[in-house]
Formats: sequence, C-alpha cells, structure tokens
Amino acid sequence: MARVLSRFLFVVTFCWMMPSAQAASLTIAAAADLKFALAEVVENFRVQHPADKVEVIYGSSGKFFTQLVNGAPFDLYFSADIAYPQKLASQGLTAGAAHPYAIGRIVLWGIGSEWAHLGLQDLPRSKVAKFAIANPQHAPYGLRAQQALQHAGVWEAMQPRLVLGENVAQSAQFVDSGAADAGVVALSLVLSPAMQGKGNWTLIPADWHEPLEQGYVILTRARDNPLARGFAGYMASEPARAVMRRYGFVLPDEGGK
Repeated sequence: MARVLSRFLFVVTFCWMMPSAQAASLTIAAAADLKFALAEVVENFRVQHPADKVEVIYGSSGKFFTQLVNGAPFDLYFSADIAYPQKLASQGLTAGAAHPYAIGRIVLWGIGSEWAHLGLQDLPRSKVAKFAIANPQHAPYGLRAQQALQHAGVWEAMQPRLVLGENVAQSAQFVDSGAADAGVVALSLVLSPAMQGKGNWTLIPADWHEPLEQGYVILTRARDNPLARGFAGYMASEPARAVMRRYGFVLPDEGGK
C-alpha cells in the first residue's frame, strides 16, 4: 500500500511540474491609441487565461500594415483605421474578414490653463511654438488631425509649428513632456489614468474629419490558434466593451458621433 501511495504522489508531483499542454501564446499588433484601453482589456483577459501568454506591441497602424504585408509574425492586428485590415484581407493575408471594434475621437489638448477656451481656429494667433500631431502619412489619428486643422482653415498656417510623432501616443507624450505646447491626440489617451487631470482638452467635432472606424483582423498564421479567436470573442463581451466606453470609444453598434 505504501509503495502504491508513493508512486501516486510521484505521478501527481510530476504532472504538476510539467507545463500545461493547453498553454497558448498570442502576439498582437495594436494601434497606439489603444495603449491604455487594450492593456486593461488584456489584463482582464489574462485572469481567465492564466497559463497563456498574450503580448501586445503598440505602434502606428500604417507601419504595422507594411510590416504585415512583409510577413511580420503577428496573430492579431488592431488598427486605428479598418481600411488597413480590409486591405490585408483582400490580399489573402488574414484568416477571415476585418471586424470593426470601435470608433475613435480626437481632441485638442494642452497642459496650460488657456486650453480650456482655445479652439483649433485660434491656433495661428496663439503663442504655440510647437504643435504635435501623429504623422499623417502612416498614422490614422494624424491624418484625422490634419483633416480637422484643414476644416478649421489653419493647416497651412500651422505647418512651421508642427511636430510629428511616429504615432498618436508619441504625440501625446510630446505634449505631456513639454516638447510641444499642445496637439491633437486621441481621446482615449487623455482619459487614461496616466493622463487624466493633466491640462485641458476640447473634443473636436466628429464631422470635421473622416470617421476613425477602427477594426481588427485575425492573421493567417493564427488561423488555427484558439487563443486568437478567444480574444477576438472576448472583445465583443460586455466587460471589454465597458472598458472601451470608459476610454471614450464609441462602439460600432451603438452609433452616434
């Protein structure tokens, strides 16, 4: 009996020490406006998947698109512009169609008290020496910032003062650090715990720029990865949606501008 019990304990201990055969990994390329919101969603998802590894890399949606076309090893792609995932799908680089997950908003943000009452149209007459936006060439939030400045009739006047970030998170960092006096950044960033309460911001009307319809797609290499589909499904859950709302995103099925 003692010998049987000893063997049983050995087997139990050995099995406990072995890594789980069910453990999986997931690598996500995500737009920089999701730096805080998606991080919170992922943290909640990890509670349900403690044995699995989820890594998120944040950056410019346009640069990620170029990397993915060239075979970058990502499983999921969360873009600030659904057009990029749709292009990947049309090129046969995804495991299915692109899906909308949020509509983003942009704000005029500055650290000084004067930004409580200044608007885009006031910029040329202001004391702003450096004004931050994301690079419109590859960052959707930068392109929408350009469109808003054009709508306000100040794009040309602001050209000498522009400081371009690689992505919208870097543009926000420029303002936060004082490297820029103000800028157009993502609402989701100024609502984050790291930025909340700093300076003043004004929501830019949604009809001043093309909609920031954001979308994700599962990439070809994750076609048979259940964790990828699990995370995509979790994004549609109420806990994940609640996080996105809290960061100022409009959910696709809830409409509104």
